Amino acid sequence: MNNINTKNLFFIYLTIFLTAVLGSIFVNLGNEWFNNLIKPKEWIPNFLIPVVWTIIYVLFSVIYTFLYKNNYINKKIIVLSTINCILNVLWCLIFFTFNQLLLGYIFIVLNAMFGTLLLTQLNKIKLWYIKFLWLYPFWLYIATFLNIAVWILN
Repeated sequence: MNNINTKNLFFIYLTIFLTAVLGSIFVNLGNEWFNNLIKPKEWIPNFLIPVVWTIIYVLFSVIYTFLYKNNYINKKIIVLSTINCILNVLWCLIFFTFNQLLLGYIFIVLNAMFGTLLLTQLNKIKLWYIKFLWLYPFWLYIATFLNIAVWILN
């Protein structure tokens, strides 16, 4: 692998890592506030949330490595991936750190929509392992429904 490929892959990993770390920091800053909110009875167990996010970030890292090495990543995928990273971090900041339930709901809806657009674009590549990434928008839609439930209950 040449130097440019190594740098580009490093940038992909760094972007995914920074998205995960920044999101985690913002969530942790608002954890006490969040724990005091009224949540629906159907709430996801707290231990499961970071596990699923870790799986999602690992999946993106592994699959983007294959896509990059086989020259499948194009400008549209890069733009949609970047938008998803930004929206993901902004939702964590707005919802957890700034404690804005309604604005957080708006951002998680946008994130879910762009997550679906990203996976629709990736699905055009027609590789079987891309199907695993559908966990990402699925998880975002779960978060969207939980976000609106918390907003209604509080």
